[in-house]
Amino acid sequence: MKPALSVAVRALCEFTARGGDLDLRFTPAPSALEGMEGHAVVQKRREKVGGYETELALRGRFEELQVRGRADGFDAVKQQLEEIKTYRGRLDGVRPHHRALHWAQARVYGHLLCQERGLERIKLALVYFQIGSAEETVLVEECSATELQAFFESQCAHYLVWARSEAAHRQARDAAMAQLQFPMPAFRAGQRELAVAVYRTAHASEGGRCLMVQAPTGIGKTLATIFPLLKSMGAAMGKGATDSAGLDKLFFLTAKGTGHGLALHALWQLQQALSASASASASASASASASASASASASASASASASASASASASASVAPLRVLDMQARDKTCEHPDKACHGESCPLARGFFDRLPAARQLALQLPLWDAPALRTLALEHGICPYYLSQELVRWADVVVADYHYYYDSAAMLYALALQQDWRVGVLVDEAHNLLERARSMYTAPLSQFALAQARQAATGAVKKALDALQRQWQTLNKAQDQASYQSYEGIPDTLLGTVQRAVGAIAEQLAEQEIAGHATAGGPPALADHALLDFYWELLHFQALADQFGPHALFDIQLATPQQQRASRVRTPASTLCIRNVVPGPHLAPRHEAAQATVLFSGTLSPPGFYRDLLGLPADTAWLDVPSPFAARQLQVHIAGHISTRWRDREASLIPMAELIAQQYARQPGNYLCFLSSFDYLQQLAATLERLQPQLPLWLQQRGMDEAGRAEFLARFVEGGQGLGLAVLGGAFSEGVDLPGSRLIGAFVATLGLPQFNPVNEAMQRAMDQAMGVGLGYDYTYLYPGLRKVVQAAGRVIRGENDRGILVLMDDRFARAEVRALLPAWWQIEGVDRGF
Repeated sequence: MKPALSVAVRALCEFTARGGDLDLRFTPAPSALEGMEGHAVVQKRREKVGGYETELALRGRFEELQVRGRADGFDAVKQQLEEIKTYRGRLDGVRPHHRALHWAQARVYGHLLCQERGLERIKLALVYFQIGSAEETVLVEECSATELQAFFESQCAHYLVWARSEAAHRQARDAAMAQLQFPMPAFRAGQRELAVAVYRTAHASEGGRCLMVQAPTGIGKTLATIFPLLKSMGAAMGKGATDSAGLDKLFFLTAKGTGHGLALHALWQLQQALSASASASASASASASASASASASASASASASASASASASASASVAPLRVLDMQARDKTCEHPDKACHGESCPLARGFFDRLPAARQLALQLPLWDAPALRTLALEHGICPYYLSQELVRWADVVVADYHYYYDSAAMLYALALQQDWRVGVLVDEAHNLLERARSMYTAPLSQFALAQARQAATGAVKKALDALQRQWQTLNKAQDQASYQSYEGIPDTLLGTVQRAVGAIAEQLAEQEIAGHATAGGPPALADHALLDFYWELLHFQALADQFGPHALFDIQLATPQQQRASRVRTPASTLCIRNVVPGPHLAPRHEAAQATVLFSGTLSPPGFYRDLLGLPADTAWLDVPSPFAARQLQVHIAGHISTRWRDREASLIPMAELIAQQYARQPGNYLCFLSSFDYLQQLAATLERLQPQLPLWLQQRGMDEAGRAEFLARFVEGGQGLGLAVLGGAFSEGVDLPGSRLIGAFVATLGLPQFNPVNEAMQRAMDQAMGVGLGYDYTYLYPGLRKVVQAAGRVIRGENDRGILVLMDDRFARAEVRALLPAWWQIEGVDRGF
């Protein structure tokens, strides 16, 4: 008997039973908690009658396919199996393709129950529970066991063709990964140590293991982390390493496009290595076949050779590793002026009918990147973006932005839990995850947005928003003229009005939705209104309020006079905010869900700072890979006579200009100078233009687009001469590669400390409370600031042959506690006034 394949009922039906249009029109859906509560309400109603079973674990088999699932309920008296679904608004709002999926699930569960209990007939019921009114609509059909068995077998037969193909791919992939060789002639310094540490993390006896890696630019971190996790796909894991399979998926997560490109390049190198290995194996196979048939007739020999060649060609045409490049929706949408449903967008019309053929042809592509998927999708008349989302289930490696795994509604995380995947997660440039995660779990509410929403509201919604406005004004008055105030908790009265507003808007949107589609063939008029935008903000605020704790702040910030005048709102307005301080509680479940998580960057010091704030386990391993660069490559000086503190900014301009001019005269070439703000940058530029008019200056501008950034960097040519002024922490502080004489030095005119303001002071107090008194300043100001300094300084030395100079222009760099946080390989040559 062939080895068993396994699938959940929902996954089976999603594969076989979906048809028709892609339809993403707005439907106010119940939250996960509301859905669970709705199920519980229905089940309790049934249990009062007696003879009602809930959460029935069922399983069955078709050939080698095992199907498993859990049915919601069974009424033994009525002989009725029930599938419970919750919704808001009108039942007409449940899309046809959703209903088809619901019936398919009910029929599969019906067959499994008939088979288990020997039933000849059964009633199947879809129980639709309206969250707002708690009313039930029950749709019933009666089926014979024979009919249900035929339906079950047809679905399984359809799925099994694909499942067998997937099993064969998995087997071939794992075999290829087991034989995979490192694609470079040799490991660079530090690469082997890094690869071994990653491999051991993936092969820990228990999942949820984490590794933090600080590794400098130039050693090939991307390749050295991807390679061992791919090897882990083809190797057993855990104690004994005999029964447990390897990784199912690899998620490579990036913060910026540069990391995205590096990951795809590394994966392309590994694909090339796999292709070379496959070609060598095919040649050897063909040679052996020809040798074995040498004693046969010439025609038989020719036939065997042709067969071997065809087999090798077919094998080589399918990539052993499926790599999916996930792009943002706004980059891949073909019709941004249209809504995502069949009545508006032609690429949504019949999406699920045409998806299987496109999915089948995708298997022949060597890389599922944006251009390839766009071509494939358009050939089949379907949406490229949603094709890529469907292919996540069948990819081996997914390269994507952080939010696809770490956001509150993260698709990759949800699928990993749903499908029970063993996942390896690589977090590129992991120092960026802190601020990105904070933004994911921060929810501001603007009173100006509320004012616009109230103008659009009518009836019950207007009443609910008016109540919210009154409560909001009460909070504003309690500020007692303070422009900013943080609180330890969120007032219950505010949460009550938010909850009522959410419910009122959801009900009205649900009621208006169908009428809007019927009249305009698109989203309801309300969907384009400020009310819908404010509704999404309320939902996010409400979700974070449910998880509020010491890791967050609730604060109120009054609008400035300029904001107040520009808004034309008469009464004083403010912004309410649930502000995330420590993302750890939100991220920890994501770390735990993965088999292994590896976070790597050139700057992850001190490790305790990132471990605490990112919610990593206490036993997270730490690896600090020694730099391949020698101290002699980088002259590091501290300009101890300069202070860049706010009060000293004006006095610092002339000394900085003189120091820059001295170094440029001594060694002309290309330099970057990093400052704390655009205002400071403009002031220094004006000073240099006045005192050193002969010095070529290139300035970073506010809001530079991609073309502007490329033009700025294009000025840094080999053998060129000039000074670029940029903002620390901006687009040119990291991810910029200017090797050789394209950049021979950098000046850093700031410690990079975040601005001292009421918000950051409140965060410092919260950090003192969460991490321990005394750590608040370091965690809020010092560590984040120096990380930006080290990142910016890293632009100078990019390879083993580079030489350059770094000038740290602030007397605070001479402090022992600051110098201890700078890279160990830097050898500071002096604290001086000029050189």
